[in-house]
Amino acid sequence: MAVNLTVEQLKMKELISKTDSQQLYPFPSTRFQGSKYKITNWIWENVKDLEFNTVLDAFGGTGSVSHLFKNKGKQVTYNDILKFNFTIGKALIENNHEQLSKEEVDFIITKHNQLNYPTFIQDTFHNVFYLDEENQWLDYVVTNIKKLDNEYKQAIAWFALFQACIIKRPYNLFHRANLYVRTADVKRGFGNKTTWDKPFEEHFINFVKEANKAVFSNGTSCKSISYNALDVPNVEKYDLVYIDTPYISAKGVGTDYLDFYHFLEGMLDYDQWKERILEKYKHLPIEGRGTNEWTKKNKIYNAFDELFNKYSNSTLVVSYRSDGIPSEKEIIELLKKYKNNVIEVHSKDYQYALAHKKSSEILFIAK
Repeated sequence: MAVNLTVEQLKMKELISKTDSQQLYPFPSTRFQGSKYKITNWIWENVKDLEFNTVLDAFGGTGSVSHLFKNKGKQVTYNDILKFNFTIGKALIENNHEQLSKEEVDFIITKHNQLNYPTFIQDTFHNVFYLDEENQWLDYVVTNIKKLDNEYKQAIAWFALFQACIIKRPYNLFHRANLYVRTADVKRGFGNKTTWDKPFEEHFINFVKEANKAVFSNGTSCKSISYNALDVPNVEKYDLVYIDTPYISAKGVGTDYLDFYHFLEGMLDYDQWKERILEKYKHLPIEGRGTNEWTKKNKIYNAFDELFNKYSNSTLVVSYRSDGIPSEKEIIELLKKYKNNVIEVHSKDYQYALAHKKSSEILFIAK
């Protein structure tokens, strides 16, 4: 059956054919834990010959793989259960045209005398993650972002703020109340104190510029949604499903992204943040929709089985680490319950941030 392409799609197709090994629109730099940002080209080399037009990125995370597929002209649906990630998907995947202007950035980073700013971050997170003056800056910038009346411009601003918050954190995480790591007058063997101490404003402006450059239309209707991957509706419309679940180490320790990035999730839910905080912990995490089945050793096998069954009518592409639970053999066995053709592709050794040793990155392709 012939498919009528739009003018935008025809232009995109021509550009892709000329620059197949490159991404036309660069993805912003990111320091998110577990990001596939550095190996997106390797992923593309292994899937580019598959027949597919519609893609579900079931555990969207940073959005780097969704952005790759969008660059290649695919109709992408980005999904992530965490609202701050969903917002990143709005900014960089669903958004086709909107960018933040200099005037809008100036509005966001300026404290306006006519506005009555709340002080929740200042009052709650003293000496936890940031300096007092930085907490004050965050309070009024969050308030200003919420004043923007365009959802995509607002999403770009949130993205830039999230990245600025991460880059100023030791380990790029919020899993500990460890501001002292940054402020102590000692010799360090890790981190970048210059980056930590650079003003929030500078980081924010730089990340806005990167995000603006990443915005484009490929002629299709890309979407950002927020579901548990096991609950995504209308799965029959996806030709290919890309799966990159949270990682459980060989020791049975799961990666809890809500705990790692609760501060970002809290900022997005600023008005209800106080009610969600678990005050018994020093780093003040929040209650919320987590990824329980993907972080518990005793639940992970059934979760994978249910996931592969749910998307069994699509081509499955699974990113995985060689030292994870379930094992490579067990992943293959689960895939073969639902798919006839399972291919296992290994990359070169790859070391993730905070990992103590290198592991092999694996791509399972099941048709």
